[in-house]
Amino acid sequence: MFKLVCLNLTLLLTACAPARVVQPALSTEKLAGDPDDPAIWIHPSQPERSLIIATVKEPAPVGAIVVFDVKGRIQQTIPGIDRPNNVDVEYGLMLGGQPVDIAVATERLKKQLRVFAIAHDGSGIRDVTSEKGIPVFGSFQGEQASPMGIALYKRPSDGAIFAIVGRKTGPQTGYLHQYRLEDDGTGKAKGVKVREFGNFSGSKEIEAIAVDDELGYVYYADEDYGIHKWHADPDHPEAGKELAVFGTQEFKGNHEGIAIYTQPDGKGYIVCTDQLPGGSRLHLFAREGAPGNPHDHSKPIKIVTTSADSTDGIQAASVSLGSAFPHGLLVMMNSKEQNFHYYRWEDVAGAAGSQLTSARK
Repeated sequence: MFKLVCLNLTLLLTACAPARVVQPALSTEKLAGDPDDPAIWIHPSQPERSLIIATVKEPAPVGAIVVFDVKGRIQQTIPGIDRPNNVDVEYGLMLGGQPVDIAVATERLKKQLRVFAIAHDGSGIRDVTSEKGIPVFGSFQGEQASPMGIALYKRPSDGAIFAIVGRKTGPQTGYLHQYRLEDDGTGKAKGVKVREFGNFSGSKEIEAIAVDDELGYVYYADEDYGIHKWHADPDHPEAGKELAVFGTQEFKGNHEGIAIYTQPDGKGYIVCTDQLPGGSRLHLFAREGAPGNPHDHSKPIKIVTTSADSTDGIQAASVSLGSAFPHGLLVMMNSKEQNFHYYRWEDVAGAAGSQLTSARK
């Protein structure tokens, strides 16, 4: 009886023990307004010179794209963006006959996308949006035409690059629109709509989107419901079929930022933010799914509590970024302090984070 009582007491104390809070390796400089979403550009030859490109989601003139280095220092600010929400990075868009690495942001109050070329040496970014702009959501009006989330997809078969865009609100089918990014004939980027897709629960909104280039899947967070999975290729034979919905349990707050941490042989993690004041949580799901079913992501591998406040956007890099981040980096928006937290991947995933990959996104 004594052993049973002790055992029950031990289990009770374990269950009641507060979750360990993972602390960031560093925090970036504070921004002039409300931050939202980060993207990571990996330098081709010197990863320690990689960049974090982020948004300040305020109306112009405060709204901006801000570029940080891996030490969290601001390197460049492009002001006058009219409430940019999310941003993503892709490699090798053909502009003016040359491959150009790009960052693409949604500009919510202008109902368009903005495309920025990233200098090969990481020295900065510059606007290369077509003079005609890249309007999104066609004839829709109001919040159904207001772009929020974005993820870029590079199709392995031909190198075509697409922007998958979410909005403030939308219908229960066809919530997302997808655009092929191309040269407009002057060396700048235009967008051509290729499809509408994506189911929506009807509650709150869809903002966070992430694409797994290698495996060809797009994931998006239905804020009050779960995570949806579809094929990213608009020409896939099953492009109109939803592959999975997961993460519908164990979330305490909104489903927010999504990131992919890649490992060899299709393994790795799908990471989704559980947005909470004072300490957002991260839910880690198996990228490869379950044995015999690559679309079964029903149970999280791990739930991690961080010190980031009310997090919206996140992004992960699965390559070494130098001695400070030898196993990769997870960047999280931190609302209260108006900045971003940089987390060592091994601090987030523990021993599971020790395997590295050469994937760039």
